Amino acid sequence: MNTTFDAQNSIRAETLMSEPTSSKTELSELGEFGLIRRLTENIVLKNESTLKGVGDDCAVLSFKDKKVVVTTDLLTEGVHFNLMYVPLRHLGYKAVTVNLSDVYAMNAIPKQITVSIAVSSKMSVEALDELYSGIYLACDRYGVDLVGGDTTTSLTGLLISVTAIGEADQQDLVYRNGAKDTDLLCVTGDLGGAYMGLQLLERENEVFKVNPKMVPQFTGYDYILERQLKPEARKDIPLLFKELGIKPTSMIDISDGLSSEILHLCTQSEVGCRLYEDRLLYDNQTRKMAAELNINPLVAALNGGEDYELLFTLPVADNDKIRNHPDISVIGYITPMNEGVNLITAGVGQAIPLQAQGWNPLKE
Repeated sequence: MNTTFDAQNSIRAETLMSEPTSSKTELSELGEFGLIRRLTENIVLKNESTLKGVGDDCAVLSFKDKKVVVTTDLLTEGVHFNLMYVPLRHLGYKAVTVNLSDVYAMNAIPKQITVSIAVSSKMSVEALDELYSGIYLACDRYGVDLVGGDTTTSLTGLLISVTAIGEADQQDLVYRNGAKDTDLLCVTGDLGGAYMGLQLLERENEVFKVNPKMVPQFTGYDYILERQLKPEARKDIPLLFKELGIKPTSMIDISDGLSSEILHLCTQSEVGCRLYEDRLLYDNQTRKMAAELNINPLVAALNGGEDYELLFTLPVADNDKIRNHPDISVIGYITPMNEGVNLITAGVGQAIPLQAQGWNPLKE
């Protein structure tokens, strides 16, 4: 299965919605039920908990003694994505993985998804085939079943709503409200890459508007582009916790920016924290792009969002179990609530109150 990211096809003179009329099938030719059959006829169920998938009034699921987790996310054109530089295949993949990330943040395993779309009549059947090829690629990659959804008309562009359903043993579930004083504040992977990838795409899109013949300057930036256009959920982390013999006291995925997520954990756990600037990790491409655009990578990490790494807390007694792990960083520790939520700057060690300046879709 090829999941290779193709950066050079991200910005293009025409999107799939604006292909020549001769190369596309109008949605009206299939109708709603014909379109549903086309998009779902090749589904192969993978999980025993899926008793009945697409094709009836409801899907039928059986989780026996497991606890069920459910999450949903809505992506709208012009707010969450721009089809001038987001390929539909990548968009379908991302729409699934951002939901699965929430399931992994509960220390659970995703099993099923539903996908609902609202589409303009300007979009062709072939364009939706491309969108769903990304959805099915994500289903295969993460072992989940597509078991239902809905289709309808949109007058304002493409809208995608994905609901993810997962399972876990009760004793494995991790919530946001369990952080305790002296717990370690930890994060997986590196931060800020998705935001810098977005800045690169926006820059090249503006260049394209002025000169459509200009070749996008993407060379050397595949990693941050993929972090933005085709992010991966951390399916490996719940398994890693079991291997290391640890269980987080609280956890959340980093979708809206590190600052917002830390504040979520601290607010719901009624604690404070000290986050150390010099403990944050950045990929070399993130640093390079930040320097090119004169942006502090710290800003990208704190406020950029869409990294889909996992932020979690651990008892300090577990420090030795993660000390040398290459994919887990201890970036601070939990304090009593009255000490506040603070960023400790590199060098001088000044304590600056952390503010939630990440992604806010309702902000003017």
